[in-house]
Amino acid sequence: MKQGLVDDTEDVSLDFGNEEELAFSKAKIRHPLATFFHLFFRVSAIVTYVCCDWFSKSFVGCFVTVLLLLSFDFWSVKNVTGRLMVGLRWWNQIDEDGKSHWIFEARKVSANHMAATEAEARIFWLGLIICPVIWIVFFFSTLFSLKLKWLALVIAGISLQAANLYGYILCKMGGDGDMRTVAASFLSQTVFQTDFPGDFEKPRLEGLDIHRH
Repeated sequence: MKQGLVDDTEDVSLDFGNEEELAFSKAKIRHPLATFFHLFFRVSAIVTYVCCDWFSKSFVGCFVTVLLLLSFDFWSVKNVTGRLMVGLRWWNQIDEDGKSHWIFEARKVSANHMAATEAEARIFWLGLIICPVIWIVFFFSTLFSLKLKWLALVIAGISLQAANLYGYILCKMGGDGDMRTVAASFLSQTVFQTDFPGDFEKPRLEGLDIHRH
């Protein structure tokens, strides 16, 4: 009786190591430098705008400093951090007929190029969404406090950061030109997915015509 009980018993191994390794790989940041600069320029622009009166009385100096930080942020997010952190890239070009074309690229998964991690994607999208909202708050505070000399700078901040947000949302949603459809799809999906594919194919989605209004 005891022998039969022993024979019917099988050892079941629970592999907790793979689960821990998978969780660690999702939380890992593979591009720390790109992640740092993704937030550095945009956060620095906001901090400089808020605190510039404490450090300097020169309106021109503060204006130029914030504008340069916003410009560096726009270029780095559009050309570097989006490609490295979430595997997306976009740009807009005008053809000979004067039509505006949005072109999108997405990385392909390969053995040599792994997809972005959840931590990197989360940082990318949070930074991309929250900072334009802050500049919109600055717009209304500037308007209501009648500090109209800062209005042009705030509008520049909204424009530059909203352009990147708009481009990357279109890129993630596959180039749908209807902004209502894009917004609904973007909110309904999980923003923090990291199934972005290694080498770039050029272009993956092309020919979406958006006429200037």
